[in-house]
Amino acid sequence: MQIAVLLFDRFTALDAVGPYEVLCRLPGAEVVFVAERPGPVANDRGQLSLVATKSFDEVPAPDVVVVPGGPGQSDQMENEALLGWLRTADATSTWTTSVCTGSLLLAAAGLLKGREATSHWLALGMLRSFGAEPTGRRVVTDGKYVTAAGVSSGIDMGLTLVGRLAGDEHAQAVQLLTEYDPQPPYDAGSPEKAPAHLVEEFRTRSRFILR
Repeated sequence: MQIAVLLFDRFTALDAVGPYEVLCRLPGAEVVFVAERPGPVANDRGQLSLVATKSFDEVPAPDVVVVPGGPGQSDQMENEALLGWLRTADATSTWTTSVCTGSLLLAAAGLLKGREATSHWLALGMLRSFGAEPTGRRVVTDGKYVTAAGVSSGIDMGLTLVGRLAGDEHAQAVQLLTEYDPQPPYDAGSPEKAPAHLVEEFRTRSRFILR
């Protein structure tokens, strides 16, 4: 089973690494990091790079596609090389997935029309402009498409997929071995729970960041 994790300049590291740490534990999994050109790809801080070992042309038909998000997503929304690869890979994939604003790339490629999907809470409304039906759920499955909300939810998406592919017990074993047992020190991980002034501050900032 080939699992392709897309990389692009200024991706968010956990969006890619979170699902990787879970999905690489699937029986027979071959995880490849793929980009327009092979080589190091810097994250959104410019302080961490992951290496794309394959180009788009070298990975035409993965079984699973994973699309991370990040600030760099905005610059890829009209990149036909990337969007074309998504369409090609999706044509034969068993599962096409995303984390955070990666769902906007799937939507821009025309893959989420008429489907429920999620994204980072600041970008959620943008899905509608591409014909998708936004929902605030943490992980959304609609047919073979699995989208996850912001950043950390990619781990939940990965576990959801492991359960579908290898069964609940294997997914539980992966969760146990990775000791994924969230107990955050603050209950502020969603706009419904966070202090209202923080939510408004980031909504205001997003008007200048997201486009």
